[in-house]
Amino acid sequence: MLRAFAALGVGLLLCVPLSAYTAGPVQGGGRINGKVSLSGPAPTPAKIPVTKDAAVCGKIEHVDESVLATGGGLKNVVVSITKIDKGKGFAAPGAKLDQNGCRFDPHVVLLPAGGELEIINSDGILHNIHTFSTKNPAINKAQPKFKKVMKEKFAQVEVAPPVKVVCDAHSWMGGYLFVLDHPYYAVTADDGSYTLGDVPPGTYELRFWHEKFGEKKANVTVKGGAAAKVDQSYAAK
Repeated sequence: MLRAFAALGVGLLLCVPLSAYTAGPVQGGGRINGKVSLSGPAPTPAKIPVTKDAAVCGKIEHVDESVLATGGGLKNVVVSITKIDKGKGFAAPGAKLDQNGCRFDPHVVLLPAGGELEIINSDGILHNIHTFSTKNPAINKAQPKFKKVMKEKFAQVEVAPPVKVVCDAHSWMGGYLFVLDHPYYAVTADDGSYTLGDVPPGTYELRFWHEKFGEKKANVTVKGGAAAKVDQSYAAK
């Protein structure tokens, strides 16, 4: 009898989504916004020589995208709420990653877990998508010029660290994929600005991630219908 009750208890626990995110309408939501800055002189992005497929890849100037700072603002910082159980739904069920001019566009992609990543080859030459995952199966697939679009799904959440993406055919191409369990993520714009909208009132921990400068955290309290400003700064190295 005790064994039966124990088995029943385990079964019930397995059926309860202890950490699942519930999406729905947000009543009296607020927003979090701010700017991520780079203190000190911003480095000039190093130019990257095009060593292959120059007729296509050489149409644009290639630079190291790991640190892009304009007017003190730091681009491509991922800002997110570290833990939230309930809130708005995802704006879209999937995401797109384009290979255009032999660079990944965007450099940082946000994809809902279980969603479909549409990988586009706008260049009309051979590319090769190679992902380095810790939880999802790695992808290492050629995308020839006649295969305009490939579609891949990522079921498991990967945000710390995110998924590194490269092109084995063009060594300078690199980017990052965040596979999300909730939609409260944003990537800073050219000027370092970001906004997380429609946030349920409450106190949260924010995580700031940059591919070179690493991770920082901050606490924030969101009030209904109001904006909470959280700025962050990294030191130039």
